[in-house]
Formats: sequence, C-alpha cells, structure tokens
Amino acid sequence: MLIVNIVAYILVIVGAINWGLFGLFNFNLVSTVFAGARTVGSVITYSLIALAALWLILSPIITNGVLWLRNSRRAD
Repeated sequence: MLIVNIVAYILVIVGAINWGLFGLFNFNLVSTVFAGARTVGSVITYSLIALAALWLILSPIITNGVLWLRNSRRAD
C-alpha cells in the first residue's frame, strides 16, 4: 500500500501542476506532451490522475484514518 500511496501522490501533484499551468498561462502540459487533449495518452493520464485522487480520498477511510507514506517496519 505504501507504493500505491506514493504513486497516487505523484499523480495528483502532476494533475495539480497541470491545472495551475492551465489556469495561469492557458498551457495544458498533458495535452502538449501527448499532442492533443483527446489522444489516447492524454485520456489515460487524466484517468490515472482521477483514480489517484479518488484513492487518496478513500484510502484513509478504508484504513481507519491512516494514510501510509512510510514503511511501518522498525529495525530494533
């Protein structure tokens, strides 16, 4: 679950940067990288970002309020 949470955070950060660039400069980073807003790559990226955001919303509910961002193992 640790890796899923880190990947989800990275994807949500990419989405936030994309929205910030679009709002401030009218520049869509994802559609520029994939040469269009409705190309297969763009749609997959947008879908993954949306799923990552949903995961970050639902994960603490599933795990009783805990969002794992580091390993819970201790070296004693």
